[in-house]
Amino acid sequence: MQPDLTIRSDVRAEDSDAVRQLAEATGFFRPDEVEVAVELIDAYLTSGSASGYEFLFIQWHDRLIGYVCFGPIGCTVGSFDVYWIIVDPEFQGQGIGRWLLQQTEQQLICRNARLVCIETSNKPQYLPTRRFYERCGYQVAAIVKDFYDDGDDKVVMVRDLRTLRSPSI
Repeated sequence: MQPDLTIRSDVRAEDSDAVRQLAEATGFFRPDEVEVAVELIDAYLTSGSASGYEFLFIQWHDRLIGYVCFGPIGCTVGSFDVYWIIVDPEFQGQGIGRWLLQQTEQQLICRNARLVCIETSNKPQYLPTRRFYERCGYQVAAIVKDFYDDGDDKVVMVRDLRTLRSPSI
């Protein structure tokens, strides 16, 4: 990873624009999807932890280069969603995404979380994304045909965090 990286969990007003820029820079997301990423930041700024969203941001100097948004899944015991994880294309391939995901998992393990779920697309452009999740220990748990659009299935990937806990002595 790059030197001079800092991580933070506090959400700032300027994060809305920075997240918009990150999402747009990837070229993966439609404008409505970018708006959803920004809305989650705004929901947190309005409601704090009551929004159900939590964030980790990674910065290089003062520039936001990646973030993850996650939260508990309602009506479950110990299951969490990773809603968004984005790394600036200029910084991809340097372990930043993996590090963000590992930091998220460590926080969740400390809360006795059981499962982490991630939803993604089956479109060919998302193959590197799915492979990234597989390398991070996630497995395909479900595929919902034509979920996002005709020919664009939702792929639900899951990791059981109980396998990462140290055994009790």
